[in-house]
Amino acid sequence: MAITVSRIANIHYFEFTKEYHTTKDSHAFRELVYVDNGEISVEAENYKGILKEGMMIIHKTGEIHSLRCINNTAPNVIIIGFECEDKKLDVFSGSALNLTPALQKILTEIIREGRTVFEGPYDIPNLRDMKKKKDYPFGADQMIKLKLETFLIELVRSSEAEKLSPENEMSDRSLSEICNYLKENFREKITLSELCFIFGTNKTTLCSMFRKATGDTVIGYINALKIKEAKKLMREGNYNLSEIASILRFSSPHYFSRLFKKTENISPSDYIRTIKSRLDI
Repeated sequence: MAITVSRIANIHYFEFTKEYHTTKDSHAFRELVYVDNGEISVEAENYKGILKEGMMIIHKTGEIHSLRCINNTAPNVIIIGFECEDKKLDVFSGSALNLTPALQKILTEIIREGRTVFEGPYDIPNLRDMKKKKDYPFGADQMIKLKLETFLIELVRSSEAEKLSPENEMSDRSLSEICNYLKENFREKITLSELCFIFGTNKTTLCSMFRKATGDTVIGYINALKIKEAKKLMREGNYNLSEIASILRFSSPHYFSRLFKKTENISPSDYIRTIKSRLDI
């Protein structure tokens, strides 16, 4: 048996403003919704509830659904529309699940590849089919399908607990616990020694295992969490840049601005101007 993705309809990495919501809609394809930062409220035929950071759901083809930003927060959300007839995926429309670091890594690779193929900006409310760029890397569109098929296969495998060995379960659980700990405490000062003590490991094992699962170092992962949170705080508009740098425990506003520009290829002040220009449209 195999899972085949016949078409990619759209790939989006949305940085929603705190007031954003969609109307009830349906599509002629499945729709994967993953919360990369913050939380959203989802209402669909097969599911109604809150998707928090790290959680995902896959709407069935033709399923009526909508989403709404809640609690005055501005979340980051990945949405991928795709055609796949395999009924094994139907189970993921009825309940939300937390993705393992390994699955999160594959999803990140899909988004990265998608940016080389598809153009923006897009019709956000209706999530229409996206236009392809005239020039993009050889085989990139095929690579997206292959990576998405890999993601879906791993998703099905991980949902069938009896097929996982105790060793793999423990490894996935340990990594998930470490990532959850970092997500809950990234505003504080976290050291490798502290993590090793809490999770009963050593620096060599921790760093090797973490990088293999996430594709990043522990420090890089923490900084990425801080930058995502900074972008959310900027979109919410309740703090200035110096206050955000202080809230996220950066050593100085200058260091925060330098890291932000290095990560996002745009300065914090220019990012704020971009957000304001969207609201003025």
